[in-house]
Amino acid sequence: MSASLLDEQKDFTLFLDLLKQLIRVPSVTGAEHSFLLYLKRELEEIGIKTEHYDGLLVASGKNPTNGILSAHIDRHGIICTGPNEFQFAAFLAKNRSDLRGNSLSEQTFQQISKRYINQSVHAYEPYSGGYLGLGKIKNSFLKEEINNLIFEIDGLNHLLPSTPIAFSDRLKTNGDLISAQLDNVLSAAIILYLYQHGFQGTAFFTAQEEAGKSWRFVHEWFKKNKTSTDKLIVLDTSPYETREEADRQLVVLRNKDVNAKFKSPLLKELKDFCKKNKISFSCKDDFIKEKNKLRVEQGLKPLSIGSTELGRIVMESNGQIQGATLQVPTTGYHTVDETANILSIKAIIFILDSFYIKTTHI
Repeated sequence: MSASLLDEQKDFTLFLDLLKQLIRVPSVTGAEHSFLLYLKRELEEIGIKTEHYDGLLVASGKNPTNGILSAHIDRHGIICTGPNEFQFAAFLAKNRSDLRGNSLSEQTFQQISKRYINQSVHAYEPYSGGYLGLGKIKNSFLKEEINNLIFEIDGLNHLLPSTPIAFSDRLKTNGDLISAQLDNVLSAAIILYLYQHGFQGTAFFTAQEEAGKSWRFVHEWFKKNKTSTDKLIVLDTSPYETREEADRQLVVLRNKDVNAKFKSPLLKELKDFCKKNKISFSCKDDFIKEKNKLRVEQGLKPLSIGSTELGRIVMESNGQIQGATLQVPTTGYHTVDETANILSIKAIIFILDSFYIKTTHI
């Protein structure tokens, strides 16, 4: 990669410090208000205009059409649903109207339930983010009658229904790898970092993506403002089973998801830029397609190519809103040990910096 704003930071400290701060602010699916307020304050302190809607924070710089980014900011967590009763927040019955069973989250959540045993958690007041108590998960299991995970938690039997409970988390580093519950606080940190270094475009921070709802907030904003775009870039993490799979590329793109094909000219621009700057990339839909060939040969059920925020926006807008996805490959999906390579994060920032901050880019 050529020189970028990251070359000024030999040890990547400033970005990691920012990420550490954001990780400490809880943002459980359906209870993201306090995190959105935190972002709002940080953005306004550097002169970025913000508009706070239900489920959406819109940031606008001095040149709002020069780059349109989006990232969901909710993280998996738990909601108290009754007397000493705790359920996985994203898959509560009231959240399932937008879930279609074809997202990677829905396909994997049953498999990872046991990873949460002995995990420390903390409850918080959903609007202020105020601390309400610390607990530890004793057990978790799938309750088929309600098709959701049930958690047994020590220390939080005093909570009222609808109280959110976040996984206690901190950033861990191991060489070029960082670990935490990165999905999708990592993308929020990237966007905030870009604003701190001169980005003047528009950014959407969306709620409830893990419940399949975030597309609604962005789509509604475009409809209310009677506008459209083919330049929307949605940032996220992209899960892989092993480090070997994840490390085959620095950047993950998509040609399509289960909802729609991505026809924005931005997709080709991103591919061409990566090739020119020797940034390894792959397309997740192609990866899953190849993987499914092997699964079929082994008599296994094919995997869905996944449902994304962008795909739903493209489909529901009848193609009036188009764009591209830009994702960091990770392992340990939906746990506090989700792991990413620092080189991938640097590559994403380098791409966005080159497209939208530098006066000229390669």
